[in-house]
Amino acid sequence: MNRIALVHDWFDCVAGSEKVVREMVKCFPDPTVYSIIDHLDDQQKQYVGVNEIETSFIQRLPFQKKRFRNYLPLMPFAIEQFDVSDAEVVLSSSHAFAKSVITSCEQLHVSYVHTPIRYAWDLQHEYLQQQNLKWGPKAWFVRAALHYIRMWDRGTADRPDVYVANSHFVAQRIWKTYRRKAHVVYPPVDVNRFTPEHRKENFYLAAGRLVPYKRFDLVVEAFSKFKDAQLVVIGDGTEMAKLKSIAGPNVKLMGYQSDEVLVDHMRRAKGFVFGALEDFGIMPVEAMACGTPVIGLGRGGTRETILHGKTGLHFEEQTCDALLEAIATFEELPEDYFDADEIREHAESFSEERFRAEFKTLVDECWKQHQQRRNQFGNDCVLDLGALNTESTATSSSDTTKTFSEVAGK
Repeated sequence: MNRIALVHDWFDCVAGSEKVVREMVKCFPDPTVYSIIDHLDDQQKQYVGVNEIETSFIQRLPFQKKRFRNYLPLMPFAIEQFDVSDAEVVLSSSHAFAKSVITSCEQLHVSYVHTPIRYAWDLQHEYLQQQNLKWGPKAWFVRAALHYIRMWDRGTADRPDVYVANSHFVAQRIWKTYRRKAHVVYPPVDVNRFTPEHRKENFYLAAGRLVPYKRFDLVVEAFSKFKDAQLVVIGDGTEMAKLKSIAGPNVKLMGYQSDEVLVDHMRRAKGFVFGALEDFGIMPVEAMACGTPVIGLGRGGTRETILHGKTGLHFEEQTCDALLEAIATFEELPEDYFDADEIREHAESFSEERFRAEFKTLVDECWKQHQQRRNQFGNDCVLDLGALNTESTATSSSDTTKTFSEVAGK
């Protein structure tokens, strides 16, 4: 395996998917990197570990720097223009289009899927509502574009040889959308930059981008009703004005804060509260790396990362009443109920080192089987690598069926 191509949707900033790319590059150094657009500065590229990025024609279109998402209908065509034929192995990091890069039967294509295109599939109606695109010419244009993207996305579902999902929740979405099985390798979390704090203070923390789907309104509303508990919210975004209008006197909205301030609050908080339905959810794992228990939605990725009754509590419905019940249960638990060291140990199972070991083992095994089948059947072989036993070894929740009363009765 000498020549590697790595295809990523777009490099607009350094967020969760770019951190996955960073670890992929550590597994397989010096790949040829492709992306629809590249907006990274030299420092960001150095962090990700890439020097040069081959971009599509969209990089040269007007206004793409600030409005590249307006070119969404062109991106299926753009991703198919990349010539990756020199590579033996193609790795794609995909939350939209990268999984559909064109490869030959001689090449192995392993696609790490952060999610199928959420705004084109199961979250389409929520996306249209948030963007105020229910009626009118623009709304119908967007609906038609998403319809076209869905047909193209489903039609190209067989292009990767192997799918890798960032959680069992996303693996289920891949099966629902593409009818393809996926291996699970949880994304890397830099747990080493956090240290646990055993002496917790009397406040809860919620943090992240204040955007609608993160459901900070749910968290703020619940704590405003539960007046005996203090809540600190760190972050900024479009929901700030709404949160100010519903926040009670026991809720402190701090706005954007430095990473140092955020980590300090994570370490000192008695609990971290997370109301979003996420594909994985890195921030709850970061809180657990600080030895802080998490109250999180018992659906999506947090169902897998939070061990109910051991590293935090689940609430089963995305409603204020369900969250209030979880807060009340948490408040009734003894102060020493959660062990900071045990929580931290669980968070370490999502480390960067673990990701690199699992992902490289998976790709190496796929390449081995690919070579064997190619040598046996020639260039006309059809790969079926679904039998590989390479699922993530990170611990997922086995206690999600516990009720709140069972937890309180520990």
